[in-house]
Amino acid sequence: MNDRLIRALRREPLDRTPVWFMRQAGRSLPKYEKLKAGRDLLEVTRDPELAAEITALPLEYFPVDAAVLFADISSIFLGAGIDVRIEKGVGPVLPHAFDTPERIRSLRPFEPRDRLDFVLETIRILKARIDVPVIGFVGAPFTLMTYMVESPRTPGRHGTKALMWRDPPLWRELMAFWAEHLLAFGRAQAEAGAAAIQLFDSWAGCLSPHDYREHVQPFSRMILQGLNQAGVPTINFATGNPELLPALAEAGGDVIGLDWRVEIDEAWDLLGTDVGVQGNLDPVALLAGSEIAIAGADRILRKVRGRAGHIFNVGHGILPDTDPQVIRDVVDHVHSVDLEGLRRGVGDTAASRV
Repeated sequence: MNDRLIRALRREPLDRTPVWFMRQAGRSLPKYEKLKAGRDLLEVTRDPELAAEITALPLEYFPVDAAVLFADISSIFLGAGIDVRIEKGVGPVLPHAFDTPERIRSLRPFEPRDRLDFVLETIRILKARIDVPVIGFVGAPFTLMTYMVESPRTPGRHGTKALMWRDPPLWRELMAFWAEHLLAFGRAQAEAGAAAIQLFDSWAGCLSPHDYREHVQPFSRMILQGLNQAGVPTINFATGNPELLPALAEAGGDVIGLDWRVEIDEAWDLLGTDVGVQGNLDPVALLAGSEIAIAGADRILRKVRGRAGHIFNVGHGILPDTDPQVIRDVVDHVHSVDLEGLRRGVGDTAASRV
């Protein structure tokens, strides 16, 4: 078993940097559409054999150090019996908005191990078939609310934030409901064989640090601390607002995922020595070709200087038009860099010598 990722999560010194990419199993891979055969993402998720095959598909193209579960953060809505669908260019859409006390209180508790067993079966299949760790994930409560309180959501998440401010007790009730179920779902994924759980707060960047701490952080902390108590390594990822980084670290996570809007060394100094970091290549760099993408990767590696706890990734997800060969060139290059030499200040990277 390739254990680079697991050791990085523990912040152990490594000779090579582990690499995986968000959305690495997706439209950028030539075989992806053939395997999907016109089925939507949630339909694929309900087919464990197919979901496992697509999850493992990137390993045919580039030697990443982990496979990220092919699923969607909105899968948790299926567990609650909500008829969610994925609309192209929009994302998850629910039958109606949950923006009144009556609709919110119509939600009933459920057991993710039963209602979402198809996701867990996908992990069990992968655990038996591939030799890299499987990363499971859950959507953070706030990001789920942007799909639930507004359906479809507004670009600025205006309705979500308005409910958060207008009725804090109702907001806390809804956030607590999902935090409890997301924690159970994350634990269930780990029990099925996931090596780590990433918490995706994709839309938290629209919040101020005050609003994040007041209305969101307690519920993300509940999930991350609960997983930590169960011995499950975690990655806490949000995008779009570097000012949230200290608050993200306060919420928890063995590793904090960074997008490309921050300098990785400055962000890590801000976060402190007791967490790892993941990131943070701009995914657009992969569209610019191997030379530019490798130079971008080198810049990140030089700033990290072999520090224990770094996981190389893009700052959000791989874009659909990305050439798999460029991804492979970046993976091979990152793996070629001797971290011990960087730590001692005597090593270098190929692109930095050009």
